[in-house]
Amino acid sequence: MKKYLIINGVNLNMLGIREPEIYGDSTLSDLENKVSARADELGVSADFFQSNFEGEIVEKIHAALGVYDGIIINPGAFTHYSYAIRDAFASVKIPAIEVHISNIHKREKFRHTSVIAPECEGQICGLGFKGYELALEALVCRKE
Repeated sequence: MKKYLIINGVNLNMLGIREPEIYGDSTLSDLENKVSARADELGVSADFFQSNFEGEIVEKIHAALGVYDGIIINPGAFTHYSYAIRDAFASVKIPAIEVHISNIHKREKFRHTSVIAPECEGQICGLGFKGYELALEALVCRKE
């Protein structure tokens, strides 16, 4: 069975509380349940990890090598400046898709640039939790 890792970065543990006008009132647990259900429908497994610490995310990406068939990552604010996370993806060469709940291109200018996206297969933003499901589908259907 194919295995996928879903990483949520800084402040995503605050979903449902943080800026509900942008992120909605659903929680990280709600997101994980939704993605798990979609993984079951696709016949794959999904594991979840959330951290507010850049180094923990880097270590999780390193540990994914040889274990997971793909990674979905919402780095949160790390998107815009974490060369460490970018370099972790460059090191492991695991297919990855960057996801954002909000449309980062409609927000503050500093959010428009991702240093991580160039190391990913693609980026999905602005589609809420559905973006995670679409990213999973894309990875599952990906041609090797």
